[in-house]
Amino acid sequence: MSRLKVKDIFQENIVDVEATVKGWIRSVRNSKKFSFIVLNDGSAQQSIQIIVDEVLPNYAEVAALLSGSAVAITGRLVKGGGKVQSIEMQASLVEIIGKVDETYPLQKKATSLEFLREQAHLRIRTNTFGAIMRVRHHLAMATHEFFSKKGFFYLNSPIVSGVDAEGAGEMFTISTLANDITKAPKTKDGKLDFSKDYFGKETFLAVTGQLEGECYAMGLGSIYTFGPTFRSENSNTTRHLSEFWMIEPEVAFADLDEIAGLATDYIKYLISYSLLHAAAELEFLFAREDSTAPKDHLEVLKHVRDSKFIRITYTEAIEILSKIDPAVKKFEYPTIWGHELQTEHERFLAEEHFKMPVIVTDYPKEFKAFYMKLNDDGKTVKAMDILVPGIGEIIGGSQREDNLERLEKRMDEMNMNKDPLWWYLDLRRFGSVPHAGFGLGFERALMYITGVNNIRDVIPFPRTPKNCDF
Repeated sequence: MSRLKVKDIFQENIVDVEATVKGWIRSVRNSKKFSFIVLNDGSAQQSIQIIVDEVLPNYAEVAALLSGSAVAITGRLVKGGGKVQSIEMQASLVEIIGKVDETYPLQKKATSLEFLREQAHLRIRTNTFGAIMRVRHHLAMATHEFFSKKGFFYLNSPIVSGVDAEGAGEMFTISTLANDITKAPKTKDGKLDFSKDYFGKETFLAVTGQLEGECYAMGLGSIYTFGPTFRSENSNTTRHLSEFWMIEPEVAFADLDEIAGLATDYIKYLISYSLLHAAAELEFLFAREDSTAPKDHLEVLKHVRDSKFIRITYTEAIEILSKIDPAVKKFEYPTIWGHELQTEHERFLAEEHFKMPVIVTDYPKEFKAFYMKLNDDGKTVKAMDILVPGIGEIIGGSQREDNLERLEKRMDEMNMNKDPLWWYLDLRRFGSVPHAGFGLGFERALMYITGVNNIRDVIPFPRTPKNCDF
């Protein structure tokens, strides 16, 4: 007897055949002479209803099964009588593979997302997290497909790094000396002597794959990284994780205009792909009773997909924000040149002022990374952020400084130690070319497209301060 996936049954409209389905019971509803089992195997948002007649030898045991039990059911696929259930199965054999008892934490009644975070090993069996993780899969596939079609090469950037690429200092140190801190070698000033450590120097979990990506763009032309990154920021907000995934393309012989165009196309592609391949999942997520997505979120996504992205400079953005009457819109943070744009400013520009996506360019150098190319005014850099309605910034990028002298001067201004970045400086010393790239936080993109408002709910096992249980 052939085993079929629920997804294939509904997509291919398979009826009038004998088949076997295997999965986990969502619910059991018993009547006097038969029972209705709703089964999901994880392959699709849909579940299949199975009718089990009392003539089955193990009917009593089957009727007593609880939600979460694993079964293999053989029977005939037929057209369903209801308007919603287009295909159902009439069971001829039910094999009980794995039972659950009354202690199973995922009951049929609605369960809060907060509680499910404490059950991260089981939450994938719920309709909500099944939907989110299938969307995550589709967006990952969309990423690889998008860049591959454009001639980019996928680069596996290192997870262990010896440099603080972003200059924020919020990095996880890696050390084998800490296995027995009491016996660890120390320097004269009492600090760990990393020269005696595994790598012979202080090393960290990487906060970005960009710098390594720049190396390989200088030989392959166009690359993208897609992997985990780590920051030890002590933040418990709904937008921060200690471990998260980043997509970072890098393009040689490119300027800010080209990379902004690439980023625009990528955002549109992600939305288009998700609406095409995960329509059922998104429909379910938006319709949930506890959904935090705006009522018009689907229309917002389509609007972003179909819009021309407005382009303004940071200076123009500040001018717009500074002219807003406080009686009409009062901002918590100041709108003064030289201050960073906050989420409230970004969302106002995209949602209320322009009512469409906005690319903001040419930010003050003071709050941007050392590697961004300085503009001729000496005050701003060739950087850009893409702002979208509903979330604000979704992508940040820049043209990189390709002039060795200017890069070294900028590093000196920021009191950076150039020694660990000798190889990065070599890129400007040997065959340097203009190049640019951007970064997209994968989980942030997932939050945006699914309408989920807590980043802990769009990654399989969230890592946050004081939380690493699974």
